[in-house]
Order: sequence, then C-alpha cells, then structure tokens
Amino acid sequence: MKQIILITGGAGFIGSHVVREFVTKYPEYTIVNLDALTYAGNLENLKDIDQLPNYIFEKVDICDASAVLEVFRKHQPTGVIHLAAESHVDRSIADPSAFVMTNVIGTVNLLNAAREIWKDTFEGKRFHHVSTDEVFGALSSEGFFTEETSYDPHSPYSASKAASDHFVRAYHDTYGLPIVLTNCSNNYGPNHFPEKLIPLCIHNIINNKPLPIYGDGKYTRDWLFVIDHAKAIDLVFHQGKNGDSYNVGGFNEWQNIDLVKELCKQMDAKLGREVGTSAQLITFVKDRPGHDLRYAIDANKVNKELGWYPSVTFEQGLAKTIDWFMDNQEWLNNVTSGDYQKYYDTQYK
Repeated sequence: MKQIILITGGAGFIGSHVVREFVTKYPEYTIVNLDALTYAGNLENLKDIDQLPNYIFEKVDICDASAVLEVFRKHQPTGVIHLAAESHVDRSIADPSAFVMTNVIGTVNLLNAAREIWKDTFEGKRFHHVSTDEVFGALSSEGFFTEETSYDPHSPYSASKAASDHFVRAYHDTYGLPIVLTNCSNNYGPNHFPEKLIPLCIHNIINNKPLPIYGDGKYTRDWLFVIDHAKAIDLVFHQGKNGDSYNVGGFNEWQNIDLVKELCKQMDAKLGREVGTSAQLITFVKDRPGHDLRYAIDANKVNKELGWYPSVTFEQGLAKTIDWFMDNQEWLNNVTSGDYQKYYDTQYK
C-alpha cells in the first residue's frame, strides 16, 4: 500500500522536524502537511524541503470539521500524525477556550474524519496522537512518569491535552480505530518559537535584554532534543503496538535556573563576551499560577521495545540549538516582531 501520511501542525516547531524527517527519509511516501499557520506556524521552517515532489501543504484549521474532512477525502491518507495544538501554558491561562477548541474539538474532528475515510477497512491505517508529559500533573523530588501514571492535569493547557488523549483512546476502544500515543517531555532545538524558555533566553541574550525566570527558578524539567523526538515519532508510528502509548524523554533533568546558567555560559563563549556577562541578565519574575514543580519522564519502554535513545546530551543539543539561532537571526527577528512583542510585553512586564 502506498503510504500517504497527513501530519497536522507540520509548520510548527516539532511538526516541521517531523515533516522533514518523513519527507527526506521516505521519498516513496506522500507527506501532506496540514497547518492553520497561526502565530507559531511558519512555512520558513520547511523552506529546505518544500519543493520536494513528495511534499504537499494544505492551509486548514483543524477546528473546521468540514475542511478537515475535505482534506481527508482529497488525499485519502493511510496515516495521521497529529501534532497541531495550542501548546503554551501561559497562553492557556490567559485564554482557555482557544485550547479547548484546538486541542479537544480539533482532535475530535480529525478522529471523525479518519473514521469516515477509513470506514471500509482499518487495515494498514494508523492515527498517531502526539501529547505531553504535562497531562500527568507534577512530581515531587523523586519518581518518574510512566505510561501507567494516572492523569492529573493542572493547567488549562494540560487539561485540554489530557482530554484529547482520552478521546483518542476512546475512539480506539469504541470504534476500533488503530491508534498510538506518545507523551513527550519539554522539547528544544532549531526553529523553536521564542515564547518558550530556551529560545526566549537566546533571543534576549543576543539583544542584552533581561532573562525572565519564574519564581525561584527551581522548577525542574526533562529536556528532549526535537530532532531526537522526530525520530522517536517515526519509530512509534511504524513499529508501536496498536492502542498503546509511549513516553519519550531526554533521560535528563535540569532546574530552570541551572539550565539558564549553562545557556549563559555557552552564549558568552559564542558571542565572545566575558564569562558571567549574560548571567547578569537573569531576572526573577512573578510566578505563574499552578506552576508544576517537576516533570520527569521514564522513557525505558520506547528504549527497550523500539530501540530509541537520545543521540545527544543536553549540553550538546543546547550547543547545536544556539548555533542554529546564531546562524538564523533573520528568522528569529521575523518571528519576534508584531504580535509576539505585544504578548511578551503583557506576559513579562
């Protein structure tokens, strides 16, 4: 069967790396990128592959059920990799409804379209839903999230993603839809939209602006290099067990303050600044509501069953990330103008 893979949110941060992985690794596949091109969706992320013959772009909002169904009818995808989502906790606190619409209703629209187009047979089909470790809630100083951890979301964002996970599983259990899920830890890497910690700090260090750190900076996250995440998605999509879920993490944890200090050290070296210069920009700001203390992923299942493991240490991945942003400052300047600046001023000032 010829593989036609529909990737939603393919112009976004993680999605663009997944699209690139599939377009370049599987030239015999047709890859359809469906994206609404909201503030975080950027076709510049794919300019290196957008002329390849096995790549197609469709500008569609997954909240538009009829438009989604039309794309399914037009391209007859054999597989879906669903990444389109509102994904920033701070924005979800400001506007929860947008997260319900995209992350819950949008996911249901895709599930309904898949059921309709695949109604003759589910054989050879797969719906891969990409989710987050934030659906599991928060950890204390010990323990890890596993695939069996109970859901306990604490923000509108994580609640909306938890709901979408439940709908995907429900469509498998109720209708037999062939599905897999992945729940990932914090991603970082090239093309990361600078509302998130690492690209925000890189941008601010370049421009000698304050580095806003929530609370005391001791919030702990597991960090996953986005290119490694794309490779994990490839493995789970092709080899994961039907109806199963897989946690994908970087096998490392960093407190925010330690991460930013490491970033400052590397940035000082790359910018030719005296050691400690960038760290002077660190500014502690008022904590956000419901801030989870610690996330930590146990990724042993995907490692043991599918052989996936991160290819870089965090320090190596961070160096690659900094190099990319330093080499692509025009991209960074383009995405930090206009509406982004208004958001930044509201959030951190």
